[in-house]
Amino acid sequence: MRLLYLLIAGAANLALAAPHPEMLVSTEWLGAHLNDSSVVVLHVARNRADFDAGHIPGAQFVPWNELTITRDGIPVELPPAADLAKLFERCGVTPESRIVLYGDFAGLSAARAYFTLDYLGLGARAALLDGGIEKWRAEKRLLSKETTPAKPGRVEPKLNPEIVVSLEEMRALSKEAAAGAAPGLVIIDSRPADDFAGKTADKTLPRLGHIPGARNVFWADALVSAENPALLPMAQVRRIYTSAGITDNSTVVTYCKAGVQAAYGYFTLKYLGFKVRLYDGSFAEWSRAQGAEVVAGAPAKQ
Repeated sequence: MRLLYLLIAGAANLALAAPHPEMLVSTEWLGAHLNDSSVVVLHVARNRADFDAGHIPGAQFVPWNELTITRDGIPVELPPAADLAKLFERCGVTPESRIVLYGDFAGLSAARAYFTLDYLGLGARAALLDGGIEKWRAEKRLLSKETTPAKPGRVEPKLNPEIVVSLEEMRALSKEAAAGAAPGLVIIDSRPADDFAGKTADKTLPRLGHIPGARNVFWADALVSAENPALLPMAQVRRIYTSAGITDNSTVVTYCKAGVQAAYGYFTLKYLGFKVRLYDGSFAEWSRAQGAEVVAGAPAKQ
């Protein structure tokens, strides 16, 4: 019986760490499937001029100010689900769509869109374009300046609120992580090391530093380069995150300044197969919150 138990437990652990390679699509794959009726390509950006200057043929523009809102002074919050459903329906998304995301800032906007779709229950239908528009252009693939109207889609949200961490829950998680009371919990700050340490001047934040109990893994460390923002080989990316103490049985919470870099961390960790959530208010909210402790200084040894 004990052997059977160990085998079952081992299988469960393997399932926890099972990666999701389908969350990335290559430029080669997209180039071969651009005309598939089920493929919906979304260009996510803050400025429509980026889209108008040249986008992947057939792509639909997703404006940042419809994908995110400012709530109670906290930027980059999730809009109401009904508004998000209308946005993606306008872009032609249906429950049968294969959604391919790319956008500005080396994939950051696309990763935030992925998190949003995952919240809506459409994460299993979505993927990031590996290397983004940068790789597509470098390969001299076809670009278009024409806007292709989308056939209206249909989105029926099946929300996953459990992937979103609130301020009050983050208070409790921070205390557990800082005290070492929850060995399966890992809080990841996805910002650069100087931001984590409180060394970067930022007048938009009342206090500088990081959330107690957090560890630092800069989201862009998983990329080949800024010029080629493709993910490094999966084994290499996994080592980057496991070096921060993440194991197959961990529950990881990501945050950053405003939930954008953290969304890329969220995407990457889910791609690797880890259980992951995102503190959406992130440090923009935490640094303003009464009674929320802030730690400054270099990361502790992990």
